[in-house]
Amino acid sequence: MKGLSSWKIGVLGLQHVLAMYAGAVVVPLIVGPAMGMTAHQLAYLISIDLFTCGIASLIQVIGGRHLGIKLPVILGCTFTAVTPMIAIGKIEGITAIYGAIIASGIVVMIIAQFFGKIMKWFPPIVTGSVVMTIGVSLIPVAMNNVAGGQGSPSFGDWKNLLLAAITFISVILINRFFNGYIQAISVLISLIIGTAVAAFMGLVDFKTVADADWFRVVQPLYFGMPEFHISAIITMSLVAIVSMIESTGVFLALGEVCDRKLESQDLKRGLRAEGLAVVIGGLFNAFPYTTFSQNVGLLTLSKVKTRNVVIAAGFILIVLGCLPKVAAITTIIPTPVLGGAMIPMFGMVIASGVRMLSKVDFRRNENLLIVACSVGIGLGTAVVPGIFKTVPDAVKLLVENGIVLGSFTAVFLNWLLNHKRAWIGSSHNRMDQTGEKAAEAVL
Repeated sequence: MKGLSSWKIGVLGLQHVLAMYAGAVVVPLIVGPAMGMTAHQLAYLISIDLFTCGIASLIQVIGGRHLGIKLPVILGCTFTAVTPMIAIGKIEGITAIYGAIIASGIVVMIIAQFFGKIMKWFPPIVTGSVVMTIGVSLIPVAMNNVAGGQGSPSFGDWKNLLLAAITFISVILINRFFNGYIQAISVLISLIIGTAVAAFMGLVDFKTVADADWFRVVQPLYFGMPEFHISAIITMSLVAIVSMIESTGVFLALGEVCDRKLESQDLKRGLRAEGLAVVIGGLFNAFPYTTFSQNVGLLTLSKVKTRNVVIAAGFILIVLGCLPKVAAITTIIPTPVLGGAMIPMFGMVIASGVRMLSKVDFRRNENLLIVACSVGIGLGTAVVPGIFKTVPDAVKLLVENGIVLGSFTAVFLNWLLNHKRAWIGSSHNRMDQTGEKAAEAVL
C-alpha cells in the first residue's frame, strides 16, 4: 500500500509485534524455568529471543538473491520445539540444545533444495499425527503450571487455581465477544488481566523489573559454547522438518493474501532463510525460528500488505531485545497465570493436528492404525518417561522423547502400510500385465 507515512508504518509494525508477542515470549517462559534459570537469566533469555525474532524476520522479508520469501511475514520461536529442547537440556545440558539447533538449521538449508522430494514422506497423516502428539505432550506442562509449578510449596493451592481460571476464562470471553485485532491478542490481554489480579493478591514480585538495566547489547553465546550430540541433532532436525512443512503452508496462504503466485524457487528461498534464522537462533543461544501464522490473519484484517510494515516490526523487535526492563516485565507473570493461558494455546496445537488429519481418508483402516499407534506411543512415552530408564543415554534422548518416537512410528507405518502397499500393488499389476502379454504372444 503506497502513501503510508513513516509513523503509520511504525504503528502498523507495532501491531504485528503485539500480535506475535505472547507466542514469542511463552517459549522462553517455559524452557527457562525448566532449565533452572534464575529470574535474571530468564529476563536475558527473553531479550535474546525478541532480538533474534527481529533479525530472523528481516532476513525473511528483505532477503537476497538466494534467501528470503520477500513477503510480509514474522518469524518467532516454534512451540513444537519446547518439549524436545527441555528433554535435550535435562539429559545433555543446555549447551547441547544450542548445538542441536544450529545443526538442525543447517539441515533445513540443505533439505530446502530437495524439499519437494522429502515432502512425500510427510503427508497429512504423518504431520497431523506428529503435531497432535506435540500438543498432547505439552498439556501436562500447562497443568503443572496451573497448580503453581512443579516443586512449588503452594502446588495445588486455591489461589493458583483461581488465577489460572481467571486467565483461561479471559481468553475464552475475549474470543467470544471480540473480533479482529483484540481477538488476535487475546492471550496477551489475558496474561495482563491475570497478572493484575495476582498483583492485587500480593503475588507479584517487581524486584526483577527494578533491578533490570534500561539498555544492554545482546551477546552471542551468552549461555556457553554449543555442544553437538547426534541424538539431540536428530531430535531437533525432526522438529525442523515439521516446521518446514507448516511454514510452506503459511507461505502459500500468504501468497494468496498478497496476490502473488509462489513458484518452487520462492519456497526454496523462504525455507533457506528459515534455516539460516534457526542457525542464528542457536548462535545467539535463543531458539529455532519458524513462520508465525497469526500475522497472516492480521495482514488480511488490516488489508496493509506492504513489506515495509513487517520491516518496521523487525526493527521494533530488535530494539525491544536491547531493553532488559521490557523483558523483565514479562518475567513477573505468575506461573498459574501462565498455565491458564497455556491450556488454550497448547490445545490449539492439538486442534491444528486435527485440522491436518481432516484431509486424511479415515475410511481406510491403515490410516486409523497410523494415527492410533503413533499418537499412542508418543503420548505414552511422554507421560511415562521412566519406561526407558535403563536405556543408554545416547539412545535415551531418542526413545524417551515422545515426539521423536511418535514421529518415527508415523513415518515408518505410513511407509509400511501406504507407500509399500501401493508399490507392491503396482508391481503385481505390472506382473499381471506382463503375464497377459506373454500369454497373448504364445497364442
